[in-house]
Parts: sequence; C-alpha cells; structure tokens
Amino acid sequence: MRQIAALYVATGGTYFGLDGVDPWDETRDARLYDGPHPVVTHPPCARWSVLAYSVQARYPWCKVGEDGGCFAHALASIRKFGGVLEHPARSIAFSRYSLGRPSPHCWQRNLWGDWTTRVSQTAYGHKAQKRTWLVYHSPTGNEPPELDWTEPNATHQISFGKREDGSYWLPPMSKEEGKATPTPFRDLLISMARNAR
Repeated sequence: MRQIAALYVATGGTYFGLDGVDPWDETRDARLYDGPHPVVTHPPCARWSVLAYSVQARYPWCKVGEDGGCFAHALASIRKFGGVLEHPARSIAFSRYSLGRPSPHCWQRNLWGDWTTRVSQTAYGHKAQKRTWLVYHSPTGNEPPELDWTEPNATHQISFGKREDGSYWLPPMSKEEGKATPTPFRDLLISMARNAR
C-alpha cells in the first residue's frame, strides 16, 4: 500500500487512524510538508470563498487570499509529489492561480498539466449538495479516474440562508457536519493520490 499524506485536515477527523495515511492537521502545520509521498490536500477556504470580498469589506484585516500561503503550498505539493487538491466550488483561488473553471461533468486539463473537475459530495453520501472543485496532478502522467458526476437531491443545507418568510430551504447542518468529508469521498481522494504516482 502506497503511503500518502493528508494535508490541512481536521484534528482527529476522518483521515486519522488509517493505514498508509499520514495526517497533517493545524498543530503540525501542513505548510512544512516537503514530501516524499503523494498528497490529498484540503487547504483552508475561508479567505477564498465567494463571500470573501464581503467579509473583507466588513473586516478589512481579513484580506481575500491571505491564507498564510496554504493554497500555494497545497498546489505546489500536488505538482511536485502528485495527488489531489479539494476546494469549494467557485473558489477565488482557482482564478488567482490560473487553474481554469472546472467542468461539472468531466475532467479538463489545463496549461500546467493539472486536471480539474467539479463534483457534488451528495453523490458520495454528504447530506448537503456541497459542490467541490478538484485539482489532480500526476508527475508520472497517470490520468484521473472517472467520477460520479451526478447531483442527487440534498436533504440538508450547509448555509444558514433563509427564505423571505424566515424559513430554511432545507434543514441546516452544524458547521462540523457541513465541513466533514464523507467516508466514500475521502476514500476516493486517497485512491486518487495513490494513483498519481
């Protein structure tokens, strides 16, 4: 079994306690990871979300894209060691790093040799739609696998947005539930990292 590293993951979360997986949480500072194994990366997204400009307008010290170099390190890691990077759909980081806008139905290759796509985590067991953009890179030229690009109906919502009458569109999830990676999706990302080399 090929060893992989899981970078920017939650302490004690779904990547902990797995054979062949070396988890790097906030206490280990994943920015210090320098190989040699392929990686699954979940760099912090708060400064890259579609709401980042609104947050910056209200709190000027919360600058868009200022994540301490986490996204840049995550991208450099998959390009150097192979693996996959996961970020929320519509992430501002994708335009900042010229990754292109991922397709919702297939993999696309960009100028840098990365493969990008969009999936909905409901297809892998998440209760909310949780559309996700992926970047896959293989230094040895291995192509990414076929994915489940369907978008099953969600039963819950991650945000706390409401209708005009004050009711929720769907029952809201806790912050922890919303951020969690479903086990089938985690296993897919791990297999992609192993395949990258």
